[in-house]
Amino acid sequence: MKIATWNVNSLKVRLPHLLEWLDAAKPDVVCLQETKLEDASFPRAAIDKIGYAACCHGQKTYNGVAILSRLGLEDVQPGIGGYEDDHKRVLAATVRGVRVVCAYVPNGQAVGTNKYEYKLQWLAEFARWLGEELGAHEKLAVLGDYNVAPAEIDVHNPKRWAGQVLFSEPERAAFQRLLGLGLQDAFRLFPQKERSFTWWDYRLNAFQKDMGLRIDHILVSPALAARCRGCWIDLGPRRLERPSDHAPVVAELELG
Repeated sequence: MKIATWNVNSLKVRLPHLLEWLDAAKPDVVCLQETKLEDASFPRAAIDKIGYAACCHGQKTYNGVAILSRLGLEDVQPGIGGYEDDHKRVLAATVRGVRVVCAYVPNGQAVGTNKYEYKLQWLAEFARWLGEELGAHEKLAVLGDYNVAPAEIDVHNPKRWAGQVLFSEPERAAFQRLLGLGLQDAFRLFPQKERSFTWWDYRLNAFQKDMGLRIDHILVSPALAARCRGCWIDLGPRRLERPSDHAPVVAELELG
């Protein structure tokens, strides 16, 4: 089973890129973030036409998540259980016995702001709920835009980013609490080249200058980590005209 995550930064704008990438990469399951579409506007017909079932949890202009699958979708659940949040940021579904969680973690705007405090509270609730999900699902994969670069190796210039949103100590500690549940970073299960990033600011030609951060992640339960055969970042879509500022991350599981 090939699973992937991609913050498309507006599905309306990026739909041609998505359809092209699905045809070329042929992932079995894809988690999308920042779809920025209400559910009634989700492009189901175009996605159905190429063989993917879809579930979505969206809103106009902001946020929005979706899961696409060539292998069916069962037990779909929007949101974080037990946490009231008006933002459409989390969606879960079961695919062939694997519980898939798609997440778009809040950006946080800037350290010290109300949005930053919301992000930390959100991550605490997310960790609580994922602990419950791990107890219920041996095969759990949590894919998404986490808006956190976990370590210095995940940042093009750690000294410049120190203390800033996406790389502050409280955010990184919150990410470590997710790993403390038993989840493992699929990308770091394998040797990777230096300067492996998933997001580049549109400004200052950051992509061309390789000034990125690795903030999109696939975390897997121990049962799936043992079955993970590879994880990589696909830079192709980031090179297109009018791209998302994120690149897809893909992992391959041998489920038998």
